Amino acid sequence: MRFNLHLRDKPFDVVGMGLNSVDFIGLVPEFPTINSKMKLLQFSKQGGGQVATAMVTLSRWGVKTKYIGKLGTDELGQFSLHSLQEEGVDVSSVTIEPNTTNQFAMILVDGTSGERTILWDRDEGLMYREGELHKEEVCSGKILHLDGHDIRAALQCARWAKEEGIPTVVDLDKVEPLTEELIKEIDLIVTSSRFPALFTGISDREKALKEIQKQIPGFLCATLGHEGAMALVDGEILYVEGFKIKAVDTTGAGDVFHAGFIYGLLQNWKLQEILRFSNAAAALKCLDLGGRKGIPIIEEVEKFLRKNESLLPGRNS
Repeated sequence: MRFNLHLRDKPFDVVGMGLNSVDFIGLVPEFPTINSKMKLLQFSKQGGGQVATAMVTLSRWGVKTKYIGKLGTDELGQFSLHSLQEEGVDVSSVTIEPNTTNQFAMILVDGTSGERTILWDRDEGLMYREGELHKEEVCSGKILHLDGHDIRAALQCARWAKEEGIPTVVDLDKVEPLTEELIKEIDLIVTSSRFPALFTGISDREKALKEIQKQIPGFLCATLGHEGAMALVDGEILYVEGFKIKAVDTTGAGDVFHAGFIYGLLQNWKLQEILRFSNAAAALKCLDLGGRKGIPIIEEVEKFLRKNESLLPGRNS
C-alpha cells in the first residue's frame, strides 16, 4: 500500500503545532518506593514535547520544518526555544506568552526496563486563544503534524489544512472532550498503544482499532512499543514487528516514530517500509537517555535495518 499524497509546493516540508517541554530525566536503579532515597545513575535536561521533538528529529534528517507553539517567559521557555533553534527548526511563529511558565516534566526512568514515569505541569496560559493562530503559518508546509493536547487549536489547524488540501498527521495519547471531533478531520491518525482502549472502552486492541475506524475517514495506526505497530488496511489488521533491543529509556520513542512515519510519507514509501523504518528509528532512540539525545541519524537507521536483514526504505518500491 502506498499513500500517494498530493504534496503541494510549500515553504516548509512539515509544520508542527503542539507541545514543547523541558524534560528533567533521571535514571534510577529501580522505581523508588514511598519514603525512600535513591542515588541517580544518570541525569539529563533536554528539550521535549511530542510535536517539538518530532520536528527536531525531522530537521536532523534534512527535512525543512517549522514549529508553532507557545513558550513561557521563564528560563525554561528560553531553554526550549534554544533547543529548537539550534536544531534548525523554524521558530518564527512561536509565541512567548507573558507571565507564564513553560511546560516541564520530571521523568523517572527505571534502569531495569527502560520504561519511564512522567510527572508534568502545563500552565493554562500556554493554550491558544481564539484569533492567536494564523492560517497562512499553519498551512505553510506540505504536511501538518498535530497532537491532541491543545485540542481546540488542533481542531482549528486541522480544518484549515483540509480547506487547503494539506495532509494531516496526528499523535494521540489521551482522550479530550473534542477528540472525537478532531479525529474526523485528520487524514493519518497514529496513536499510542493505550489510546484505542481509552477512546472506545474496548480492551481488545484489534477490536478497538476497528471500532475507531468506523468513525473516521482516514488512515489509522497504533504504536505498540517494543512489539512494533499495527495498522488497519482495507479492514484488515497489519502488524509490523518491532526490534529487540536493551532499552535505556523509552522517553520520546513515540515522537521519533511519528517523525519516521512523516519522513516515509515525504519519500512516498510503501506502508510496510514506513512502519519498519519508524520502528527502527524509535528503537534506536531508546538506546540513550531522554527524548532527543538518542535520536538516530538516517544512516544509523539504514545500517540497523540492514543488520536486521530488512529492506532498505526505497528499495523494491
